Amino acid sequence: MPTPDITTQHPTTRHLTDSVALVTGANRGIGREIAAQLAALGCTVLAGSRKPPGEPAGDARIQHVRLDVTDPADIAAAAEWIEASYGRLDVLVNNAGVSGPLVEQNPSTIDTAVLREVFETNVFAVLSVTNALLPLLRRSPAGRIVNVTSGVASLGRHTELLGTGPRWPLFGAYAPSKSALNALTVQYAKELRPHGILVNAVAPGACATDFVQGLSFADDITRTAAEGAAVAVKFATLPPGAEGPSGGFFDEDGPVPW
Repeated sequence: MPTPDITTQHPTTRHLTDSVALVTGANRGIGREIAAQLAALGCTVLAGSRKPPGEPAGDARIQHVRLDVTDPADIAAAAEWIEASYGRLDVLVNNAGVSGPLVEQNPSTIDTAVLREVFETNVFAVLSVTNALLPLLRRSPAGRIVNVTSGVASLGRHTELLGTGPRWPLFGAYAPSKSALNALTVQYAKELRPHGILVNAVAPGACATDFVQGLSFADDITRTAAEGAAVAVKFATLPPGAEGPSGGFFDEDGPVPW
């Protein structure tokens, strides 16, 4: 399926010529599509990942930046390079994330090492990357932070999604990590709105990417990575001004219950 026409789908988005965005975990899947869609809007996109994509991005506005979000040295080097190269950052999309073994996350039996590993990437690394880049985001006239979370982070929906039904397994590490990310999003939003930086959490929905492999119903998922990326791009490109939504949890249909 072709990349959605973001400007048609989301009339509130702004064109991003001369804007600079960093997308973490951008070498494949939803992250790669977020990078492509931001570039299509005219943005210079820094595609952060531990390894370069398997094939060229196909857009001169996208360049790979080595960034292991759990490595303090990588984070510091990336921040220094962005400052030297561009002097500011307009958009940060914290997309990098891990699930842990999706079929072995019963909370009564999960290995605490798995829990620590998942939280390290999905929560602590988001804080580390965001804090390293905040000085550059504060230089932007319309800084935007988007944290890519998940619908399974919703405590309001968790009985439906995480119960004993046959479709969804238990996510004793992944779901709590994304709920924690949502809570962190709210705290950043409260702190940064006075600085004109809007911070939101978005759920792309289950997409046919490597991320869902191992789930019993993975073959039934037809939603594309491009479709999942669209909601992140929408909130990454909120119009200038500090009056837009901040501290919210959204999917393509609108607000998601906490």
